[in-house]
Order: sequence, then C-alpha cells, then structure tokens
Amino acid sequence: MSTGEALQALMVAFVWGLGFVAIKIGATEMPPVLFAAVRFAMAAIPAVFFIRPPKAPALVVIAYGLTIGVAQFSLLFIAIRLGMPAGLSSLLMQTQVVFTVLFAWIAMGERPRGAQIAGVVVAMAGLCVIASEKATGAAALPFLMVIAAAASWSIGNIIGKRAGKVDMLAFITWSSLAAPPFLLALSLWFEGDSAVAALQHPGWKALLSAAFLGYGATLFGYSLWARLLSRRPAVVVAPFSLLVPVFGFLSAWIVFGETTTMTELFGAALILAGVGWNALGPRVVAALRLG
Repeated sequence: MSTGEALQALMVAFVWGLGFVAIKIGATEMPPVLFAAVRFAMAAIPAVFFIRPPKAPALVVIAYGLTIGVAQFSLLFIAIRLGMPAGLSSLLMQTQVVFTVLFAWIAMGERPRGAQIAGVVVAMAGLCVIASEKATGAAALPFLMVIAAAASWSIGNIIGKRAGKVDMLAFITWSSLAAPPFLLALSLWFEGDSAVAALQHPGWKALLSAAFLGYGATLFGYSLWARLLSRRPAVVVAPFSLLVPVFGFLSAWIVFGETTTMTELFGAALILAGVGWNALGPRVVAALRLG
C-alpha cells in the first residue's frame, strides 16, 4: 500500500469515527428513527439521479437497505439517544466482525480458521467484561441495542456478499433509497407528534449531522473504502477500520467530555485485540510457519 492510499484509509477511519459524534448530536436534536430516515434520504438524494442502479437483484439491494438502514442505524441511534456513549458505541459496533465470521460460517459454510476463532473468543470475552458492568440498571438496554445493531450490520455484510462484485457506490446509494420510507413510517408510528414537529421545524444541528453522515460517512467513506479494497488485498485495508473506535473515543472525549471506566477500557482492549487478531491472525500464523 502506498503512502497516499494509507492516508486515504486513515481519512475514512477518521470520518467514520467522527460520525459517532454526529450521531449523538443528531439523535439528541431530532427523534432518532426520524434522524435515521433523514440521514439515508440524504445519502440517496440527489445521488440516485446521477448514479445508475447496481447490477444486483433488486431484492438484494432492498434487503441490504432494510438491514443496514432500518435495523442497524435505527437501533444504534436509539441507543445513543438513550445515553449510550458515542465513543463506546464506536467500539462495540466493531463486534460486527465477530458476528460476520459466525454468520458466514452458518449461512455460507465459510469455516473460520483457528486464528479467527481465537480472535472471536477474545472479542467475546471483552464483550462479556463490558456487559458485566452494564448488566444492571438503565444502561443495559442501550448496550444490548448497540450489540443488536452490530449483528444487523453483519447480516448486511452477508447480504452484500450475496450481491457479488458490483459497483459499491451504486449499491450503497440505491440501497440507501430503500430505507427512508420504512424509517419514516416507523418514526410516525413510534415517535408520533415529536416526529411531526421535527419534520415541520428541523434543527440546523440535526440537518448538518445528517448531511455529514449521508454524504461524508456513506458516499465518501464507503466509495473510497471500496476503491481501496478493489486495489489492495482486504487483509491490508481492513485493519484500518480498527482505528474507527480510536477516533470515536477521541472525538467523543473532545466534544462531549466522555470518559470510560477501567472495566470498560479493559473490555474495549480485549475487543480491539480480538477483532485485530481476527483480521491479521491468519497472516501472522502463516508468516511464522514460513519462517
């Protein structure tokens, strides 16, 4: 990987990490499910007028949009609205790597290697450490919602894999178009009058946050990430995603003054180590055998 490509991967990780600050601002200023609808509407419009539909089955595109847009982000936005720290959320979302390995094994028969299984075990241990602190009190619900959001992301990964080799920017753009109608219906159902009031008088902070997530984190981030993956091996590019929670924690600390307990930090270290070993472990083991 060239220096320029490494800087591009670093920029994507930074934008994605900063996105959790935007989520917290937007989900505080606007009902969270409605905020998710606005965020995906911005990701799709006006891009769909300039980008051709992907060469993938329509049902796959819609299923991806519903899994990622409706399930993943509505759960994540609600959890952060309920008080889940943005920095910790950015880390817990990385457990999608663990879920993706497990679901790919179950759904597609992609048996993980021994090093990957070890990474899953370590990451799950970290998850249990954090869960032990969240097991009582109001914090348990948003914690579980973030884990469910990560699981939804992993299901979206499997659906995206079923789409095959397609233009990822087109796939993300058109799948984003599938989410807003469902999210808007859910918002009007569950959030009622507060959603109607927010639609009539949207705050500028919420709109700017949605624009950053829609245009920056989605269209810019995913398209650049897909471009890097198309040019370099996944094992070279993927580890840069481990920097997302680093930027997430740092930006949340700077903007909101968020702090974490020693138990959360220990659990976070285990998750990061497990996810990192999942990505790099097989390569390290192979190198040691050759050596």
